[in-house]
Amino acid sequence: MAVNRYNDARAWYAINTYSGYEDKVADSIRQRLNSIELADKIFDAIVPKEKQIEIKNGKRKVVDKKIFQGYVLVEMKLSDETWYIIRNTPGVTGFVGTGTQPTPVSEKEIAKIKKRMGVEDPKYSVNYEIGEVVSITDGPFKGFDGTISDIDQQKGKLKVMVSMFGRETPVELDALQVKQL
Repeated sequence: MAVNRYNDARAWYAINTYSGYEDKVADSIRQRLNSIELADKIFDAIVPKEKQIEIKNGKRKVVDKKIFQGYVLVEMKLSDETWYIIRNTPGVTGFVGTGTQPTPVSEKEIAKIKKRMGVEDPKYSVNYEIGEVVSITDGPFKGFDGTISDIDQQKGKLKVMVSMFGRETPVELDALQVKQL
């Protein structure tokens, strides 16, 4: 009989995956825990996501964005058997931990991640940078170009410095009202 060199307590572990394979890995792990006699050893696999508002082609769209690219969280009892099963899931590159020893994610951290996942207010994803020159496409300043001086990610608002009558004037705009040059 093999000696279990791991802590046999139920805990969450972070595993690395190839970027873009997070959902496939989580689905694969969930299928395995249902099909093999692992229901009492592996409990869940999640890809932490949050809702964000993206502005593409002048339209607002709510999308689920991965909080951590290339990571999946797995709730399990760590043993040689479960380590081997997870480690050999296609798309998995390894466990997060020190050396060869996987490190459990703290309950506090898991609570923060789950809270962030459960927040229903989508976040704005404004793909602009301070100092970027944009063209105003809507509103009273339509047709003007300006330089972004401030970004409010929470509200999806931009402060744009517009040159009028020989001086810079700050104008607050919705991120939908500008386009990149």
